[in-house]
Amino acid sequence: MSEKQCSHHKEKRKKMLQRLCAGLLILAFIILLVILIVWAVLQPKKPRFILQDATIFIFNVSAPNILSTNIQVTVYSRNPNGKIGIYYDKFDVYATYHSQQITYYTAIPPVYQGHKDVNVWSPFIYGNNVPIAPYNGLALTQDQSNGAVQLMIKMNGRVKWKVGTVTTGRYHLHVTCPAYIPFGNKNTGIVIGTGIKYQLSQSCSVSV
Repeated sequence: MSEKQCSHHKEKRKKMLQRLCAGLLILAFIILLVILIVWAVLQPKKPRFILQDATIFIFNVSAPNILSTNIQVTVYSRNPNGKIGIYYDKFDVYATYHSQQITYYTAIPPVYQGHKDVNVWSPFIYGNNVPIAPYNGLALTQDQSNGAVQLMIKMNGRVKWKVGTVTTGRYHLHVTCPAYIPFGNKNTGIVIGTGIKYQLSQSCSVSV
């Protein structure tokens, strides 16, 4: 084969590769555009959460900046979307007081939430001899003596959206639920074994 023929074949192969790459780029662009159009038409909405109740088994401040807790919370979650499902890949629940975490993370098992579906979780969140900031120790003791403590029940994790047969990448989901616990008012609680359950029915804020 002559040098001229070799050059011709190389040029022809180069053009074929360029056309193939261009075709793949156009196909990828079309697929992405279709997904974006479907996403815009469906208008996905964030899941909704309500903190229904909290049962206090242990809530003790000692030494004076050491806190031990054992709390069971009931969280209601609803997917408001009619055509979009939600995969909860990883979801952790914990409590904070004045922006300081006061319990360990409790994991909620992975679950799929279908269209308009509802899930209710009742995890235990707890901490044994957890060190807290001195000012928070004083504030907690004062709040308890005043008869009420304002906690924040938080849920952080990763979710994926499912549209038909298409599943998106992971998105971070942050849920914050105010929990006003009226320790001083025994009439508002229901005795459950060694604990006291407080009905809260508190809407939670959600960010993605």
